[in-house]
Amino acid sequence: MSETNSALPRQVADAYVDELVALDPVTGTFLGVKESSSRLPDFSPAGQEALAELQRATLARLEEAERRPGADSAVERRCARLLRERLTAELAVHEADEGLRSVGNMATPAHAVREVFTVTPAQTDEDWAAIAERLRAVPAALAGYRQSLALGLERELYAAPRPTATFVGQLTEWADTGEGRGWFEDFVSPGPDALRAELDEAARAATAALAELRDWMRDVYAPAIEGAPDTVGRERYARRARYFNGTDLDLDEAYAYGWSEYHRLLGEMRKEAEKILPGAETPWVALAHLDEHGRHVEGVDEVRDWLQGVMDRAIDSLDGTHFDLAERVRRVESRIAPPGSAAAPYYTPPSEDFSRPGCTWLPTMGLTRFPVYDLVSTWYHEGVPGHHLQLAQWVHVAEDLSRYQASVGMVSANAEGWALYAERLMDELGFLTDAEERLGYLDAQMMRALRVIVDIGMHLELEIPADSPFHPGERWTPELAQEFFGAHSSRPADFVESEMTRYLSIPGQAIGYKLGERAWLLGRENARERHGDAFDLKAWHMAALSQGSLGLDDLVEELSAL
Repeated sequence: MSETNSALPRQVADAYVDELVALDPVTGTFLGVKESSSRLPDFSPAGQEALAELQRATLARLEEAERRPGADSAVERRCARLLRERLTAELAVHEADEGLRSVGNMATPAHAVREVFTVTPAQTDEDWAAIAERLRAVPAALAGYRQSLALGLERELYAAPRPTATFVGQLTEWADTGEGRGWFEDFVSPGPDALRAELDEAARAATAALAELRDWMRDVYAPAIEGAPDTVGRERYARRARYFNGTDLDLDEAYAYGWSEYHRLLGEMRKEAEKILPGAETPWVALAHLDEHGRHVEGVDEVRDWLQGVMDRAIDSLDGTHFDLAERVRRVESRIAPPGSAAAPYYTPPSEDFSRPGCTWLPTMGLTRFPVYDLVSTWYHEGVPGHHLQLAQWVHVAEDLSRYQASVGMVSANAEGWALYAERLMDELGFLTDAEERLGYLDAQMMRALRVIVDIGMHLELEIPADSPFHPGERWTPELAQEFFGAHSSRPADFVESEMTRYLSIPGQAIGYKLGERAWLLGRENARERHGDAFDLKAWHMAALSQGSLGLDDLVEELSAL
């Protein structure tokens, strides 16, 4: 153990990160640990239990640490409450055997195996040698994952059929990107000539493992779960929602809040749509008009560069006025997501030493023409002042916090809530006065309200309210949820399909955007009331971004006290 008998909570938390990286080299790579580059985790039941044992042992050490002198300081207390909440929530998910049915269109072990290669160092021959070794580890990693799913079948713990079908399709695409080559073969094509044969052989073996997993999922797993429900019910949903939100939610209150936001946003959207297409029957008719006649960016390389410009301009405008940014936090890169990704854009944080910058990723879904209205507020969310400013700032101040608070202790709803708050902040600050861009922002906000409604509604099979314009009095099903979502979104059908599959795959995660934003807004309002005219928004932003991760209950309390 790296801590001593006099360890305080932050030392216990950082010792946990060290031991976690040893078990989970994917996490190590995202943190920038070079030694992780050649390995992959054990996704088997034994590997999952080893991680749970580490979590249990860490909770026991934390209990001892909290009794020591100095443990009651603000920095130690904040770290301790996060570590306890996170490990307890993670253990609850593990002990319910959720890891034995982890299937979906994102956030599965197979997705982690593929995605980690996109952030693995690939500059030197030594880097590529490590990549070759990691590629050779892919078959064992996927075999361990399959063992977990097979045990789930034995215990009648089934994944949802619809996400399973999507996953089979993704594995097919990864295993054959065209001309008999898989994603891994394409990935190693820029590697050095000196390692060409080694890289190609390892990539082919990794692709064969993908195809083998695909065949088993298609021929064994999918038939075995046929007829299983796509939704999870209240008990499983509450447990997963706790994990993603860092609090025990009143799910019925959250569902009602989603509807109240739906009605508020619909009114705002109608006003903005009138500026674009007077008399439009719905705001989405106006957005469809923009798809044809609004401003666009043509070309994949061009949209990547354009999005980089959006973030660069935001940094120049906000730094020194509403934020104080360290030079290394100012660096963020726009990239195009690899083929076969889910439809939603995403962000990857910088490595601990900032040698790998924070990056935003745009899945193009085969498109080459991109409406501006759909991108501006999204890149305020993914990049600046959204995910990048928060997560890069955590890394920047990690020595003042703990490694744990700045990285693996992230609560999804905290981060997604900040990113949605960031979109609203840019609207408050006057960055979204253009009618196209503002309607796009409101459409994005509406999507997050819809997530609260349909994610909770369909998994709990709740009743649609009487004042709903859509099927009032009926109970939600995935089919109704997709119809409702599609009718209230500018996104194309394949995006809506991907989103619904996501909600069925990872219940409780998508509600954290709106509920997290509400927590950030409440914390800001409480702080503003406490300080009165002396409230300094820039100082509050930097203090808020420098406190590391917290669950939603703890977040409101800490933000209010800043």
